[in-house]
Amino acid sequence: MGKIILVTGPARSGKSEWAETLAMQSGKAVVYIATATDNLDDQEWHQRILEHQQRRPQDWVTLSVAVELSATLADAKPYTCLLVDSLGTWVANLLEQDESNWENALAEFLETVELVAADMLFVAEEVGWGVIPAYPLGRTFRDRLGSLVRQLATLSETVYLVTGGHVLNLSILGSPLPNRGDAGTFRSQDS
Repeated sequence: MGKIILVTGPARSGKSEWAETLAMQSGKAVVYIATATDNLDDQEWHQRILEHQQRRPQDWVTLSVAVELSATLADAKPYTCLLVDSLGTWVANLLEQDESNWENALAEFLETVELVAADMLFVAEEVGWGVIPAYPLGRTFRDRLGSLVRQLATLSETVYLVTGGHVLNLSILGSPLPNRGDAGTFRSQDS
């Protein structure tokens, strides 16, 4: 299994830039996996995509993968560093799936991540820090992404939180929550 790094944070916090920095520092061939699809009818969205593209080094390979993320990861070469930006967009692309199909896609993704020999950097949005969405689809998105991020964090060697243009290494500063069955073995850093 390759190294797994999760970079999470709110919108416009710098999380993609931090993940790009880590990818450059890997010393490996970088494959940038973009989960967003361009929409020329939405100029603001198109401009965001252009900003991301212009920041990337010319020698990076870019793949546009809106849905088939697990299959793309499974095809990775061990000498590469994959940068997936972003998991929130991938979840949004699958939002119309019923709960059973979503659970299958999530399980397939997590199983694939554990088997990939390449290093992987995942960018994910933190969406649960605000008001609970007033509509069911918004709550489904928030819950699915939150659950995905939490489960991926347990597989990650390092988890970073980027907020306000600052990077926090949660793997050093924090403690993972215990599994429900391990509640008696949890120790805080203060103990």
